[in-house]
Amino acid sequence: MLEATSHLDGHALLTAYLTRELPGEVAVASSFGAESAVLLALIAEIDPSTPVLFLDTGKLFGETRRYRDTLVAALGLTDVRAITPDAEELRREDDDEFLFQRNPDACCDLRKVRPLERALGAFTGWVNGRKRFHGATRAAMPTVELVDGRLKLTPLASWGEADIVREFARRDLPAHPLVADGYRSIGCYTCTARVAAGQDLRAGRWAGLQKTECGIHR
Repeated sequence: MLEATSHLDGHALLTAYLTRELPGEVAVASSFGAESAVLLALIAEIDPSTPVLFLDTGKLFGETRRYRDTLVAALGLTDVRAITPDAEELRREDDDEFLFQRNPDACCDLRKVRPLERALGAFTGWVNGRKRFHGATRAAMPTVELVDGRLKLTPLASWGEADIVREFARRDLPAHPLVADGYRSIGCYTCTARVAAGQDLRAGRWAGLQKTECGIHR
């Protein structure tokens, strides 16, 4: 299956897995961030009932939650599920809600990695929206891979920034409201900053730290 579809990307790759290879067995993980609308528009075009897992860490910008509602309505997505951290784990590991300062890796694990792993337990495969142009750590990622026994699809891996901009315009997709305010990659408000002109797109994520990923992608 992997070999037969590894040359595909974008709409073709999603169509293959959502309608032929694994119908009903694939979910999409989305942050409803700066570029999320493009992937979600492709999903909605193929099958708007595809489960979309929205990781609500409890520390998202209010603008992100409102943007989620805007996109869901605009695209006609019918199965968007809010995935949240376990309440007991939060009480035990981050009772004062400042774990992000003490240990950002542990905070991401608690609020993102574990909740997504639990949610993905019901699925054979999942889709994510990473692109190779986002930085050196993502430059060589494949579009289709098997990770921990689960199929991982990255249909926009080969897309460049110009492709994303063009698709936003072609489909008349609404932009995340924080993009106009200088946020080019958007996560939790505690660990996301504006990006200056000329900086790497993800420079505002965990700014000042060596950390570049939350731990979901390894």
